[in-house]
Amino acid sequence: MVSLSDGEGNDNIIPVAWAGTVCTNPPMVSISVRPSRFSYDMLRKTGEFVINLTTEKLAYATDYCGVKSGRDVDKFKELGLHISPAAEVSAPLLDESPVNIECKVTQVLQLGTHDMFVAKVVSVHADEKYMDENGKFSLEKADPIAYSHGTYYTLGEKLGTFGYSVKKR
Repeated sequence: MVSLSDGEGNDNIIPVAWAGTVCTNPPMVSISVRPSRFSYDMLRKTGEFVINLTTEKLAYATDYCGVKSGRDVDKFKELGLHISPAAEVSAPLLDESPVNIECKVTQVLQLGTHDMFVAKVVSVHADEKYMDENGKFSLEKADPIAYSHGTYYTLGEKLGTFGYSVKKR
């Protein structure tokens, strides 16, 4: 889910299906948003957003935030979600999310039905309870979900690690 602000104290949160990592160094991501969406103008105005990892516990809220518009309802209030100020951007952090990724837009690409916002990652917050003994985030413990073609799926079962397909046995 992506949280945004208009910079004047009005916040909103939306699920974004079209999102991903686009660069390692510097760390960069992209999200794609329809210009007709309420949050689009917030995003264009501030050029800032926070990606909040969506979990199984947040599945209901994720769906609700996708079908209700911030034009009509304060989604945070309606769902009992809690927010905190971010370190580097005006958009708030979703407290219920185990990972919050603060982003500043560097480029907007008009692609058709959606505009793609390419952004630099400026700060990352991870809940300590999901960190392992080596300081690595344990994604499977957070019970992440995915969305595909109108359906939500649970994730988290480890299938292998990078290079396992060619690893000598």
